[in-house]
Amino acid sequence: MKSESLAGRIERLAALADLQSERASALEAFAELVFELNSGRARAAVPVAHGWQTQTWVKQGILLGFRLGKLVAHDSPHPFGFYDKDTLPLRHCTAADQVRIVPGGTSVRDGSFLAPGVIIMPPAYVNIGAFIGPGTLIDSHALVGSCAQIGARVHLSAAAQIGGVLEPINASPVIVEDDVLIGGNCGVYEGTRVGQGAVLAAGTILTRSTPVYDLVRETIYRAEGDHPLIIPSNAVVVPGSRAVTRGKGPEWGLSLATPVIVKYRDEKTAHATELESWLR
Repeated sequence: MKSESLAGRIERLAALADLQSERASALEAFAELVFELNSGRARAAVPVAHGWQTQTWVKQGILLGFRLGKLVAHDSPHPFGFYDKDTLPLRHCTAADQVRIVPGGTSVRDGSFLAPGVIIMPPAYVNIGAFIGPGTLIDSHALVGSCAQIGARVHLSAAAQIGGVLEPINASPVIVEDDVLIGGNCGVYEGTRVGQGAVLAAGTILTRSTPVYDLVRETIYRAEGDHPLIIPSNAVVVPGSRAVTRGKGPEWGLSLATPVIVKYRDEKTAHATELESWLR
């Protein structure tokens, strides 16, 4: 974890209404943060004894980069360049990083951590502050949002969307723990935490306002107050629906989409996902 000196500098600079007189030192602090994010030593959230702890100073530092940046043209190896803040270029990866990035429109922001063994299929996008653990596969059209924390050996299937959480700075980012399988067209947003080994079937959407019905344990999981929605470890979650019982709901036969936990991961589920190891 980065020393307190950088955290203190970022917190002080982020509190300033006008950065003009401190611009040089602020740019230096942001550059140090990007270096630490790239190495994985700084993270927007870190695992602790009983869950996860949000590192607000990291999110403050990322927002500092947006405040400091000026719109410039960036050189690109692709036919089309792009125009964005000068503080937020693409990350330069080399073969020494041991990350497979297949050509075809993929972008990885500088200030994101990619562990050795990560595979990114095109087109995909990884935003600043993201942390991606070893052996994780990011499939085509998948998004890893700002500050999202993705564990080891995770599979983000085609078109899966992992939301970014920069503000409010004390809000927990989306966290996907080790060995999770996220199916195609899934969406995980607003600080939701997916426990180790869980499986999200294709089309499952998880947000702070989403109640999740556990048929196995006969309970309902919700986000409450400062606590995010948490999907238990090894849960197998599928899209479901529940009847609208108020107003015109019964007369019109309406129902609302809701995720349902139908089982917990067992040997049969593990066998069905065994192909993952062959893809890496």
